[in-house]
Amino acid sequence: MIQPFSWHHLNVWDVGVLPLILLIGAGMLYAWGVRRTTSWPRVRTICFTSGLLVTFVATQTFLGVYDMEYFSDHMIQHLLLIMVAAPLFALSAPLDLAYASGGATIRRWLDSRFIVRFTHPLVAFALYFVFIPLTHLTGLMNYMMEHEWFHHLEQIAFLVVGYLFFRAAFGLERGYKIHPGLRLVYIMAAVPVDTFTGLALSMTSTNPFPAYASMTAAGSTKASILLNIHLGGAIMWIGGDALMLLACIPIAVMWVKWETVRTRELDAILDAQGI
Repeated sequence: MIQPFSWHHLNVWDVGVLPLILLIGAGMLYAWGVRRTTSWPRVRTICFTSGLLVTFVATQTFLGVYDMEYFSDHMIQHLLLIMVAAPLFALSAPLDLAYASGGATIRRWLDSRFIVRFTHPLVAFALYFVFIPLTHLTGLMNYMMEHEWFHHLEQIAFLVVGYLFFRAAFGLERGYKIHPGLRLVYIMAAVPVDTFTGLALSMTSTNPFPAYASMTAAGSTKASILLNIHLGGAIMWIGGDALMLLACIPIAVMWVKWETVRTRELDAILDAQGI
């Protein structure tokens, strides 16, 4: 057990070599792709860099230090990864960058049947719908607490699942696209998943994760452990729903722009026909 968290621990870092290599490697790979592509939108590069920064904060700062000792901290980390960093990565359109900057082999792989199906909106939605409760309400959560390697694998999975989900919601990249108006429905249909998971944790009367009792901060009692689980559930419920609603803002803006363009096109067609 480690010492209880205090505000003096905000400057505590949990910088690991492998996570840093992955973050720096991803940044360098994206920068290499940008250099090989002419007129790549700068805003997408900013989004990717911001996603890396959020990932670093979620995993390598005090949030990463206490993510196994405080369930509430663990939930904050998960929300940052799947609902902040992942949408930023989706807005950076990494697969489009790979397609534009890569060779024929990469393009064939991105056009393969597996990638086309794996990135389909229905697959992305199903993954999100199953992944959230599976990693918070089953024995996988307990297994993750017992094995550090599985914990890091889970963090990567949060980024991948979140990226696929918001990739379909934003509709910026190549592939099957949802109608701009239906993207809001797509987002809102996933909100009950976070609500159900958060409420299930907030209403539990016992600690559902035996391994958690042995990893909490020094001086923790059964009551304080259960209270922190309830707090984590509330964070997932309220924070998750709020971030989902926040994601609706850029989607609504995209829909308005799309409708504006379509209106102009229809007006031009009608004018040409003299109607």
